[in-house]
Amino acid sequence: MSADPAANQNPISDAETGRLHEARSRIIEQLGKIIVGQERVIDEIMICLFSRGHCMLEGVPGLAKTLMISTLAQTLDLSFSRIQFTPDLMPADVTGTEIMEEDRATGHRDFRFMQGPLFANVVLADEINRTPPKTQAALLEAMQERQVTVGRNRHVLSDPFFVLATQNPIEQEGTYPLPEAQQDRFMFKVYVNYPSFNEEFEVARRTTGTAVETVQAVLGAEEILRLQHLVRQVPVSDHVVRYALSLVRQTRVGGDGVPDFVNELVGWGAGPRAVQFMILGGKARALLEGRFHVQVEDIQYLAKPVLRHRMVVNFAAESDGVTSDDVIDRLIAATPTTEDELSRDARFQTIFAS
Repeated sequence: MSADPAANQNPISDAETGRLHEARSRIIEQLGKIIVGQERVIDEIMICLFSRGHCMLEGVPGLAKTLMISTLAQTLDLSFSRIQFTPDLMPADVTGTEIMEEDRATGHRDFRFMQGPLFANVVLADEINRTPPKTQAALLEAMQERQVTVGRNRHVLSDPFFVLATQNPIEQEGTYPLPEAQQDRFMFKVYVNYPSFNEEFEVARRTTGTAVETVQAVLGAEEILRLQHLVRQVPVSDHVVRYALSLVRQTRVGGDGVPDFVNELVGWGAGPRAVQFMILGGKARALLEGRFHVQVEDIQYLAKPVLRHRMVVNFAAESDGVTSDDVIDRLIAATPTTEDELSRDARFQTIFAS
């Protein structure tokens, strides 16, 4: 691929881009019947969906996280399953288990696999941090390899497969922090914040009346798979890839060219999946914005949802009230955006050479 996407003939037609625009508009229209506000959250979820990733939503109870996901599932003509994670939930309750079945005619007994709720196109892992890591880990293979191994048998999951998890803030009692390997499987970690006054006014007005809105399915499995394949075709320049790599590699404590504030505030940084998800998410956002190539602005837009759960601040940062989002803001401010500035900067030359 050429370093300059403009130098190549666009592999994507206006009609194909129009299909993604139309899909986005139709989904937002249907979601708007039930969900008030939260435009950025909805935007990031759709980027994740069309990038073939998984998404985790974090926020205090009552912010419509579960309602948002279940409503999105209604707009998609796909199978949907909700798993309510509790402290006593077992891995087999998620993946399924083998049961002994007897043929009454012959008396022959054999094992048969009983599918769990994980076998659906859209899976809502509700309050995922309410269950111990043993059960959380039941999602690892499914999210990465899109299959489940029970006993000696592998069972392939249906495609598309999309896990949307919700969780309460870790500071609250009765929660189990997700292991780093589990968090890394999620493309985005999205913060759901309190609504504005006008949005909360509209929520109160809508939900205390008698009106009932009906949500219609607007996208099927085949169309979603086509749009996911379309996202992969979006060209990306070497400069944008280098910019994404610059952000990610600066999070790795003790590395060459890493800023002093990262070494002082960060416990450990993000791995290679962060770069992959930044680029894929940037491709999806570019198409959703009506563009045929990825820009630095797309990477900046996605830096927080991609990095905030992959970069852990240390005790000193926590004591001072510094969050991973604060560090990401400083990284973006410290990273040149133009190709000439980035390539000529002595610190980044050290990063590129490492």
